[in-house]
Amino acid sequence: MRKSRVLSLLFPLMLMTSMVSCGENAETEQPVESSKSSSVSANVSKDPVTITIWHYYNGVQQMNFDSAVAEFNKTVGRDEGIIVESYSKDSIADLADNVIASVKKNAGAKEPPDIFATYAETAYVIDSMNALADLGKYFTDEEISQYVDEYIDEGKFSQDDSIKIFPTAKSTEVMILNKTDWQDFAVAENITVDSLKTWEGIAEVAEKYYNYTDALTPDIENDGRAFFGRDSVANYMIVGAKQLGAEFISFDDSGNPVLNVDKDTVKRLWQNYYVPYVKGCYTAQGRYRSDDVKIGKSIAIICSTTGTAYYPSEVTIDDDYTYPIENIVLPVPNFEGTEPYAVQQGAGMSVISSTEEKEKASAVFLKWFTDEERNIEFSINSGYLPVKKSANDYSKIDDVNSKSENAVKETVLKSLELAINEVNSYSLYTMKPFETASEVRDYLGNYIQDTANQSYQEIIEKINDGADREETIAEYISDNAFETWFSKFSSTMESMVNK
Repeated sequence: MRKSRVLSLLFPLMLMTSMVSCGENAETEQPVESSKSSSVSANVSKDPVTITIWHYYNGVQQMNFDSAVAEFNKTVGRDEGIIVESYSKDSIADLADNVIASVKKNAGAKEPPDIFATYAETAYVIDSMNALADLGKYFTDEEISQYVDEYIDEGKFSQDDSIKIFPTAKSTEVMILNKTDWQDFAVAENITVDSLKTWEGIAEVAEKYYNYTDALTPDIENDGRAFFGRDSVANYMIVGAKQLGAEFISFDDSGNPVLNVDKDTVKRLWQNYYVPYVKGCYTAQGRYRSDDVKIGKSIAIICSTTGTAYYPSEVTIDDDYTYPIENIVLPVPNFEGTEPYAVQQGAGMSVISSTEEKEKASAVFLKWFTDEERNIEFSINSGYLPVKKSANDYSKIDDVNSKSENAVKETVLKSLELAINEVNSYSLYTMKPFETASEVRDYLGNYIQDTANQSYQEIIEKINDGADREETIAEYISDNAFETWFSKFSSTMESMVNK
């Protein structure tokens, strides 16, 4: 746990002296009424209010956040009588565990923070313990309307329509293509990037790429290379089902989750991920798909905007041959005949229910942190998207970046430009939280990935033992194979949701 800024011991004394020098006005000013129709203004008290923030930022993201906290303390914090102290918990998983333990008052747990970064699943757990503040009452309707609607809606998972998660920085997904290796293939096969607009198109292109690379070495059979991989298979399943009109989880009037496993929808998802994967046309070998591109195992990936900074600028084959590559950033594909959808992700900030004074102070910081230019600067330096509608304008992002002392990587800028177009023109989707949401999400991604990888390995072993490739693959992608796969999938999903 690292404290983001060592606060000067003189700061509180200077702050108190400054407040006293203002005379009676500083001590007699009344706090703003906490209602939906009133904006948060100065949180004035005789003594400074200290609020703590727990987050999961590391590296560049933490440096940027620390810098923002320091700026707040020297400006608005000083004027409003608020001191912010922030701490990193290293990872989102560690952060979630620490917050839950602190709220439960587990032995050895620290006092809960005032603000913590969180995904909806963790916020849902904390809220079930009646420990989250409603941030909606500290912002006016006009202020709330300035934020991207879907971002605000994500925090309204309670039945009373209160805001339990406030958006601070979000992300979505983009596709990145190794343009250098794509060009020769595209010319040979007479295809363009337009073929990559749909999942069906990607599957078709990936099979062509496998055959194309296999033919490059005619003396070696079945050595074609994979074309594509994606970081979050769970996003593919969850957003894909929604896009196809049969989202896995809906909710009844009482807020209870209702499972919907539509067989035709699941088969379409299976056909466009599991099938090309077992054929060797998709892959997932490294920890992240950018790792696979780096060693020539694939040339196209889908990743979060926060992951684009890690897309390689060169490829190394067998540790002895390295060559530079260019890249193209493309939108995430959609299923044929559907409206465009993209995932909405990225942690927001929740506030622990405490005193009105502390809740107001927390709201002051969140409002300040998401101010347009400030939020743009934090977002682009971290690979995130800003959260206000007006800030999702690439011309503004480019302008802020041009003034920055640390201009970001070109690939990141390209991805942000494209992601902003997705935010402004696609429907954004994220699965709403419920008791077993995290478990269900993990299963949706892991089951199809693990079974596809296992089948692929079995196919390779059989081919190496002399079996015909096409005949062997046909067994694994038959209707009977899907029926067996689907039976386990649907029964497991039911047991998870209806615990």
